[in-house]
Amino acid sequence: MKKWLLALSLLGVSAFADDANATAVAAAAEPVLNSGDTAWMMMSTALVMLMTPIGLALFYGGMTRAKNVLNTYAMVFGAFAVGFVAWVVAGYSVAFGTMDGSMNQVIGGFGNVMLSGISWTEFASVDLGQLYPKYVFVVFQGTFAAITIAIAAGSVIERMKFSTWMVFAAIWTVVVYAPITHMVWGGGYLFNLGTLDFAGGTVVHMNGGLAGLVLALLLGKRSGYPKTAMKPASVILTAAGAGLLWFGWYGFNGGSAFGANAIAGVAFLTTTIAAAVATLTWIAIEYAVFKKPTLLGAASGAIAGLVAITPAAGFVGVSGAFIIGIMGALIAFFGVTALKKKLGYDDSLDAFGVHFLAGLWGAIATGIFALNDKALLWDGPLKASDDRMGQVMVQLQSVLVVGVFTLIGTVIVYFIAMALTGGSRVNEEQESQGLDESVHGERGFNL
Repeated sequence: MKKWLLALSLLGVSAFADDANATAVAAAAEPVLNSGDTAWMMMSTALVMLMTPIGLALFYGGMTRAKNVLNTYAMVFGAFAVGFVAWVVAGYSVAFGTMDGSMNQVIGGFGNVMLSGISWTEFASVDLGQLYPKYVFVVFQGTFAAITIAIAAGSVIERMKFSTWMVFAAIWTVVVYAPITHMVWGGGYLFNLGTLDFAGGTVVHMNGGLAGLVLALLLGKRSGYPKTAMKPASVILTAAGAGLLWFGWYGFNGGSAFGANAIAGVAFLTTTIAAAVATLTWIAIEYAVFKKPTLLGAASGAIAGLVAITPAAGFVGVSGAFIIGIMGALIAFFGVTALKKKLGYDDSLDAFGVHFLAGLWGAIATGIFALNDKALLWDGPLKASDDRMGQVMVQLQSVLVVGVFTLIGTVIVYFIAMALTGGSRVNEEQESQGLDESVHGERGFNL
């Protein structure tokens, strides 16, 4: 009897040990929060947030006339707020959700409206090893949505109704920005095609820059343009804004590696190279053409280089970053000083000339200069079969699709916003007086 009891006892101990081992194995297999990646992604999000209501607002505000500085700042600040709210309400779901059928090639559906179905304990992506909170990913991507619509403000300042702008920004974020994000990053058509866009050459810069030009053409030119001198209120403010944008861009590009990892280091290096060499390129060409190297030109060159390297930041090496930065500055300089004059459109602060044109170049150049390193590349012809020409053709297709979608979508949203707000343009008296006082009842400077 004692032997039998002893056997049962040993059996129970053995079973308990097996259960304990199984529990330990299960616990070991359970994904654990990566505190380093979490800290980096939260910091990157904060850096990108800094870019819009401070960096871009100062950059744009300094370039506008003194009587419209406050209105310009308010348009950028307001765009950030309304763009982010629209992102949480429906934009994230459309961009990164999933729906059945062929429509998933364009939109992700409405399963995550108001972030429903997403838990605070959920990771960004266990399959991809992104073990930081999904909520952080939502906010990070929301700052991209907000800065994209804010970029478009640069084309229409000094003449667009603030109410129309705010309504437009909210609708555009969901109707135009979110589907493009889904197509490029969220598992849609261009993603499946193998498009390389590291941090938003097509999604952000081409998208926002072209939307700005479309709005400028629909609104018409500012009163007196181009005969009346429209001098910037403060080049110093613009330069300060450019410096803050450059600073924030480390979160923009470095954060798009989605972790504190070696690819983030690649993006850090290429971002700095492209911005610096583009600054010097703009100074040099400005001196060669106009015999005066201006601070405004240096600031514009830095932004052009940053825009151009954005889609390529994690894919290219040193030489690629140099070439992309130099050409980005040259193309943007041409857009600002020659193309705008030749075609006669009133892109107030050159959102199209800098963001669209440099972004277009960067998107195509990504296919040309991407390192054929399988550890760096996402899916695409270059990674799948070493087909560089095929990759370039995919990049060309992506810029064409984004361009057409943005053009059509922006026109539709503009007319909806105009109908909802009873017109889109301020009256002549308001424009003459300046929008700071006539619209907001404030002055940017009480000197």
